[in-house]
Amino acid sequence: MSIWEYANPVKFMRLSGAVLPWLVPLAAICLLGGLIWGYSTPPDYRQGASVKIMFLHVPSAMMAINIWIMMLVASLIWIIRRHHVSALAAKAAAPIGAVMTLIALVTGAAWGQPTWGTWWEWDPRLTSFLVLFLFYLGYIALWEAVENPDSAADLTGVLCLVGSVFALLSRYAAHFWTQGLHQGSSLSVAPGERMSAVYRYPLYVCMIGFFLLFLILLLVRTRTEIRIRRTAALQAREARP
Repeated sequence: MSIWEYANPVKFMRLSGAVLPWLVPLAAICLLGGLIWGYSTPPDYRQGASVKIMFLHVPSAMMAINIWIMMLVASLIWIIRRHHVSALAAKAAAPIGAVMTLIALVTGAAWGQPTWGTWWEWDPRLTSFLVLFLFYLGYIALWEAVENPDSAADLTGVLCLVGSVFALLSRYAAHFWTQGLHQGSSLSVAPGERMSAVYRYPLYVCMIGFFLLFLILLLVRTRTEIRIRRTAALQAREARP
C-alpha cells in the first residue's frame, strides 16, 4: 500500500471520516486536561503567575510554524505530483495557522509586558513572527483572488516557499541573534538549564492537544474543500449545452 493512495479524494474522505470521531474526544481530553493542569501549577519564582501564559503561547507558536511547514510540503507535493488533495489541504490549513500565529502574538505580548515591561519589541523572533502572520494573510487572500483553482494552487505554492524563510527564522531566530528580549527555546534536548518538570509535563499535554485540534480542523476543512470542488464540477457539467 502506498501513501499516495490517500491523494485519491474518495479514499481520503473515507479515512478522514473514520478517524474524526476518535480524534475529537482525544483532543478535548488533552486540551482541557493540559490547560487545567497547567493553570493549577504554582507561580514561577521569577515570573510569578504570568508564566502560565506559556500553556497557550508555546503550543500556539509551535503550531504556527509547523503548520506553515506542513503547507510547504503539501504545496511541493502539488507542484511536483499534481495531487489536488494536497493543494486543498494546504489551503485548508492556512486560516488555522493564521489564528495560531495571532494567538501566539497576543499571548506573547501579554507575557512580555509583566516579564520585560513592554508589550512589543522589534526582536528578531517577534518580528519574523509578525511577518509570518502577514504571509498567512497574503496566502489566504491569494487563494481568494485567483479564480482558477489550479493557478491559485501554483501561485500560493510559490508564496509558501518564500514564506518558509520567515517560518524558519521564527523558529531559529533566538539561536541566530543573541540580542532582543525573547528568551531561548522553552524546550530543548541540549544540556544546560531545563524547564522544571512541574511545567514541562502539562506543557507536553497542551502541545499534543493543540496538534490534535489542528488535525481535526484540517481534516474537516479539507473535506469541506473537496465537497465544494465536487459541487462546482457538477454545476459546470450541468451548465454545459
